[in-house]
Amino acid sequence: MPHGPASIDEQEKIARTLTSLYPKQVQYLSTFGMKDWPKTSWHDSTLLRLRRSFDHGALGIKIWKNIGIEDRDSTGEFIMIDDPTFDPIIQLLIDNDKTLLGHLGEPKNCWLPLDSMTVNNDRNYFKSHPEYHMYLHPEYPKYEEVMAARDHMLEKHPQLRFVGAHLGSLEWSLDELAKRLDLYPNMAVDMAARIPHLQYLTQKNREQVRYFFDRYQDRIIYATDSGIDPDSDPQKTKDAIHNVWIADWKFFATDETLSSPNVNGEFQGLNLDKKIINKIYRENAIRWFKMRTD
Repeated sequence: MPHGPASIDEQEKIARTLTSLYPKQVQYLSTFGMKDWPKTSWHDSTLLRLRRSFDHGALGIKIWKNIGIEDRDSTGEFIMIDDPTFDPIIQLLIDNDKTLLGHLGEPKNCWLPLDSMTVNNDRNYFKSHPEYHMYLHPEYPKYEEVMAARDHMLEKHPQLRFVGAHLGSLEWSLDELAKRLDLYPNMAVDMAARIPHLQYLTQKNREQVRYFFDRYQDRIIYATDSGIDPDSDPQKTKDAIHNVWIADWKFFATDETLSSPNVNGEFQGLNLDKKIINKIYRENAIRWFKMRTD
């Protein structure tokens, strides 16, 4: 369930309704809020609501970048995901065989000046939203601090099934991402909103990208970061999302020479083996989120 104007409880109610109406097409993750953290009342109510979510079929929970670069404790310190207060929540996931989807941090570009960023979608976003551009806010945690907290959380909980959203915020280096996947065998990643970074890396070394997909073919999940504005034209929205899907498919499945407004210059499709395509588009999501297939 994404963030939005509706409360977490309202969003969960919508998710449950959709899973009831479309059980073969819709499954969902729950989440929790940070209000009153870390009081005993927060701890108890959070565990209770998550247990109820699991009883209603939630596949796990998602956490966002507010943990690490937004929320602070009573002393003004930023709250990191390896804080012991989160340990009972993570243990609840482990005990119930559920998945944690973690959008922790941002692309490394967020901590770089605009003219040093690697892809245009990051450059355009942070130019339009300087309030989120960490390069302009040195008082906030550094990229390395957020990643270190995430890694420490995984070290503390080796049994946790964890999917790092947005290539685990390690989109800038396949070597660094591979290092984490080797260190944490219960970690996978999705590619939501980070495919332009893969295309940029393909320009630099296509065979390295192809090798990465071959070696970690069981740990990579296709995902998008598409949203639907209720005030937008439905057909235009549908066409725009469809065009993204087709462009992504061509990048993974063909060896065509391609281009994207998010990347300067052309790049060649990866032409991945059909077995790998099937895994990243379907099989890995089923495995890592324990999705229903009936």
